[in-house]
Amino acid sequence: MTNTILRNRELGQSTWIDYIRRSMLTTGELGKLVRDGVTGLTSNPTIFEKAVSGSADYDDALAEMARDGKSPEEIFEALSVEDIQGAADVLRGVYDESGGVDGYASLEVSPALAHDTDGTVREARRLWALLHRPNVLIKVPATPAGIPAIRTLIGEDIDVNVTLIFSLDAYKQVMDAYVGGLETLAEKGMSLARASSVASFFVSRVDTAVDARLAEHPGLQGKAAVANARAAFALFEERFSRPDFLALEEKGARPQRPLWASTSTKNPAYPDTLYVDALVGARTVNTMPPDTLRAVLDHGLSADALSGAGAEAERTLRAIADAGVDMDAVTEALLADGVAAFAKSHEEALASIAAKCGQLVEARGA
Repeated sequence: MTNTILRNRELGQSTWIDYIRRSMLTTGELGKLVRDGVTGLTSNPTIFEKAVSGSADYDDALAEMARDGKSPEEIFEALSVEDIQGAADVLRGVYDESGGVDGYASLEVSPALAHDTDGTVREARRLWALLHRPNVLIKVPATPAGIPAIRTLIGEDIDVNVTLIFSLDAYKQVMDAYVGGLETLAEKGMSLARASSVASFFVSRVDTAVDARLAEHPGLQGKAAVANARAAFALFEERFSRPDFLALEEKGARPQRPLWASTSTKNPAYPDTLYVDALVGARTVNTMPPDTLRAVLDHGLSADALSGAGAEAERTLRAIADAGVDMDAVTEALLADGVAAFAKSHEEALASIAAKCGQLVEARGA
């Protein structure tokens, strides 16, 4: 039996799930998703905050660590690391069968380090060693401080999921950082065949921001996000066709695949599979929350939507610019908002852990 995501895989696109909570591992839910065709998992501080505060999945572990005197930060890290290790173990078969192309679970560095290059590198090294799995990706934001960290980490053979990419200019820098990291690996005489990275290009949030600026141009509403992503894909095809990468590819390197993120539909007037159907294409990944994944399995489309779409995407972006929208300003604000939102979720997760630990210890006895 086939389904939409298996058909998309035949077209060259991997489907990952943007969600985790402990019960996915304990009930076998993630294993079922893998059998349905899901080949990876992403997480972020917001997802972990909702998992901890919105379920009883972690109560036993919270109570035990609270009795041991662990701080909320130590507890948060222990829980998230254990979840990502468990997810990576479920996905290990996918990783092995795909030769390291798929089968990854991602864990983010602390959002507090988004503007600290050296701190990001140190934290990524520490998390990489702590996770101790070949099929994990360390998430690093595409901030001005994050981009040089990406090059350093790839050059140390630490696999990276670059997150919070909104602008085409930032995406160019991300790809260059990846290629630079591969060149460092090659200079060290290390194998390039294991190195892996994805570039998480955020989609639906772009429409949310741009549509509000297009009230007098309704025909352009709902167009910016897909055009921005399709333009990014055209950049991907160009960048990884250059001689510097092709020389690395001959030594075993793989391109850094675009990963379409923020693919749930925020505007109820738009189709619930818009940001999946419109971005199906080879050498890409789409990570989606459970509701979007269910919608795609139920009525998603499977047809190449990326090949040759770059020129039309550029025309759409020019029309949006002519309508008075400064995409550079929009994407810069989206990046700042994204960093702030993840930092807030991290703080809320710590507060939830502290509150829950107090309640559980009191209820169960110290």
